Amino acid sequence: MTTATRLHHRAEGPATGPVLILGPSLGTSTALWDDVAPELSTTHRVVRWDLPGHGRSPAELIGPGATVADLARLVLDLADTLGADRFSYAGVSLGGAVGLHLAAHHPERIDRLAVLCSSAHFGGPGPWRERAATVRAGGEAALGALADTADARWFTAGFTVPRLVEDHRRADPAAYAACCDALAAFDLRDGLARITAPTLLLAGREDPATPPAQLREIADAVPGATLTELPGASHLAVAQRPAAVTAALRAHLTGGREIPSAPSGNTAGTPGGAPDGAPSGTLSGMRTRREVLGDAHVDRAQARQTPLTARFQDFISRYAWGEIWTDPTLTRRERSLVTLTALVAHGHHEELALHLRAARRNGLGDEEIAAVLLQTGVYCGVPAANAAFAVAQRVLAEDDTPADTDTDTDGDGDGDGTE
Repeated sequence: MTTATRLHHRAEGPATGPVLILGPSLGTSTALWDDVAPELSTTHRVVRWDLPGHGRSPAELIGPGATVADLARLVLDLADTLGADRFSYAGVSLGGAVGLHLAAHHPERIDRLAVLCSSAHFGGPGPWRERAATVRAGGEAALGALADTADARWFTAGFTVPRLVEDHRRADPAAYAACCDALAAFDLRDGLARITAPTLLLAGREDPATPPAQLREIADAVPGATLTELPGASHLAVAQRPAAVTAALRAHLTGGREIPSAPSGNTAGTPGGAPDGAPSGTLSGMRTRREVLGDAHVDRAQARQTPLTARFQDFISRYAWGEIWTDPTLTRRERSLVTLTALVAHGHHEELALHLRAARRNGLGDEEIAAVLLQTGVYCGVPAANAAFAVAQRVLAEDDTPADTDTDTDGDGDGDGTE
């Protein structure tokens, strides 16, 4: 299968980690998982994919009369390309239906399954065929009109994620209609008992599209399945309640063996605290790490992760970034000042280069950085400051150098660093 005829996907996390494939809902893209995937990628090789004609996937991958089986075949082709003979899968709505089909018809490929705000049937074919016909007839204008009502279908009142609504608006009308055909034809109620993978069902308690009763129907039919209802969440619970979804998925994907996290009374980074008892280090660490150090650097560090370093990488995300950097007592600017000083004092020059770039991202100007280094000459010694100025002169002189420049941050030559 050539690149032009393959689902667009985004992979993150350790290259040697167990594979977890994340499926989208109709009208969205890989962005649906933005607040969850980075957290899951601390332990898994996370692969998100776009539906045909959505995000960056080619529209011609499906046509009129498409089925969920067709979409499942595309996912299997993607898994084959990635060398994933067996993988875990989590999907939302249409993406969840794909997961159900895979688990029922290709049980040898699925390790663990999570189905979010989805159904074994989507209310009968009539409404979906009508929507498909409307979009085919009206094209972009009809799709835009549907996007205007997306918030009401996806979220509780007053909540929105503009990027997802824009994804809906920009979807290819023909491919969107074909996905509606797939939803119209889907009915796996008679096949649910064949699913043997450990299965988690997550329902948004206020979801009008796939209400909890439809997830209960699946839970009752799939042997050993469990159902969790998320209060305050509608159809796209993964975007509205990412902290609760992350916590549930982590527990499920590890078989209930949660990776220990630091005790924390700190709830910074999670408005109103960490929902449903989810530890703040788990929920905010990777997000903060990416914001300060840059996506590319963190992606490199995780891609180079091995079984030997996996727990240490998770430790860094949870403790340093989830506990310390999210503590609101100091601003990120102030934390950069402290960090630069400590790195100069201990002569950690590779880490210093990384955090000089991070300091710029946190709002420090070059004059402020120079003032910090000058003060280290008094309290850390002139030789230490001299070496630090040499690093800073090199780093800060690089035109438009992103904060994620490839740096061997722990000096061991492998580039994965301690950050």
